[in-house]
Amino acid sequence: MSGKSQKPTYCVVVSQIRLPITAPKEEAVEIALRRLRVPSTALHSVHIHKVSLDARKSRQQQISFVYSVWVEVDQGWEPPRKVLQQRDISIRRIGPFVPVMGTERHQGRICVAGFGPAGMFAALLLAEYGYEPLVLERGASVEERVSAVQRFWEYGLLDERSNVQFGEGGAGTFSDGKLTTRIKDPLCDYVLQKLCEHGAPREILYRAKPHIGTDLLRGVVQSIRRKIVALGGEVRFLTQLEEIRLRQGAVSGVKAGKAEIPVDALILAIGHSARDTFTYLAEQGLPMQPKAFSVGVRIEHLQSDINQGLYGDLAGYPMLPPGEYQLSHRDASTGTQRGVYTFCMCPGGFVVPSASQPDMVVTNGMSEFARDGVNANAAVVVSVQPGDFGRNPLDGVLFQQELERRAFVQGGGTYRAPCVRVDDFVSGKNVLRVGKVVPTYSCGVVQGDFDNLFPSFVTKMLRTGLLRFDRQLPGFAAGDALLTGVETRTSSPLRIMRGDTLESPAVRGLYPCGEGAGYAGGIVSAAVDGLHCAAAVMARFAPLG
Repeated sequence: MSGKSQKPTYCVVVSQIRLPITAPKEEAVEIALRRLRVPSTALHSVHIHKVSLDARKSRQQQISFVYSVWVEVDQGWEPPRKVLQQRDISIRRIGPFVPVMGTERHQGRICVAGFGPAGMFAALLLAEYGYEPLVLERGASVEERVSAVQRFWEYGLLDERSNVQFGEGGAGTFSDGKLTTRIKDPLCDYVLQKLCEHGAPREILYRAKPHIGTDLLRGVVQSIRRKIVALGGEVRFLTQLEEIRLRQGAVSGVKAGKAEIPVDALILAIGHSARDTFTYLAEQGLPMQPKAFSVGVRIEHLQSDINQGLYGDLAGYPMLPPGEYQLSHRDASTGTQRGVYTFCMCPGGFVVPSASQPDMVVTNGMSEFARDGVNANAAVVVSVQPGDFGRNPLDGVLFQQELERRAFVQGGGTYRAPCVRVDDFVSGKNVLRVGKVVPTYSCGVVQGDFDNLFPSFVTKMLRTGLLRFDRQLPGFAAGDALLTGVETRTSSPLRIMRGDTLESPAVRGLYPCGEGAGYAGGIVSAAVDGLHCAAAVMARFAPLG
């Protein structure tokens, strides 16, 4: 819906418009306009801003969609004061994202190490403003990476350079492509808009829990790469950052492959699994510290059972999406406020082998855009603190590796994963008896013993969480549900320190960035951090030309 006004505008968001699932979305727009009392002469445009599903009263068949409506109005019109006092109405001043550009001329390249979401969006912004960035990516392009991953999944042949963790698009390329984030940064909208420009479905702009799906995400990252190259940037695949050259406490170059490259700024967006690079940085004395993360297992149910647990008698109604959940519990009795929670839930998805080092087993979840697989899966993980594994920067990495090696041993040394039924795990039996839920982990599963794999505080919290979550979502701890392990790559186990300029306090021109550096968690927040780091580089240097 649009008006004819060409005047400067601002936006008003009307939230918490609750409608039955059978109501057309246009009804939400009509309600928003009535609540604002906006005259047609002041209306510029209006559209659905966000929509979420509230299934908390599914047992009473009171499932509803909850809308937020974005109303763009002329700058000279203000809603009545009584309207603005309503809790669910807020004004949003809008404007384009225009980074500040510095005047210092750079002699070397502006370099980005890593081509996951953080590195990709940093490089895209730099390219759009004429900085012609150089991207170094240790893994392969999407086209080659897909083949390498398929060989691992089908034959257990791990490519340490290109796998689920490394390569174009980062770990998110083999995932559900979730775009939910807890951060409120206005650049989140910028990221979503750019993803749509490069082929993501436009529904990500208004869904409360948007996702792209691994099948569509691969084309999106290829399109972004082509844009960067068309704007003068360069992307070198299978080219790992090996060494950083310094001169008078500042970045002066990098060694990557066989090349020595003069560099004046390096955005370090290496991802949460670049363990060899973490080791190199620690050996060079770069300020780092261990941080909390989480470890656990993947749980699989039939998607139909999840739908039944969430929607009750309305399960199967065509307007309802595949059911998804987010559950958490915190135990104050331990004195540590330790948490157990579900993470990265993949409706209609698969549990995927995700190792990046030999003789280690790692699991993750993946689903395609349609989310039409038979099973649902999610991580069920327990928070771990530096006090649980050590105080040195790399101790969290060592803790992850030990769990992954134990899982590999339990799997028989062929990348099969340890697996048990939920009811047997809860009762302490650790037995694998496959029922109606068939495991989707492609390398195969064997009977596991999680009590001899994890520290006791992890298994205790997993059992507590499973029973608690079953009260919130009936059937969550059903006997046929399966647990497959291990899930260790929930977030980076360390943080690479940086200051107010987003540079390392020890090295000028070095910008630790994204999830691997400990400043993001997920596709959107990592992309936003990449934009902030690129903007920090731009604030210092002038573009080329």
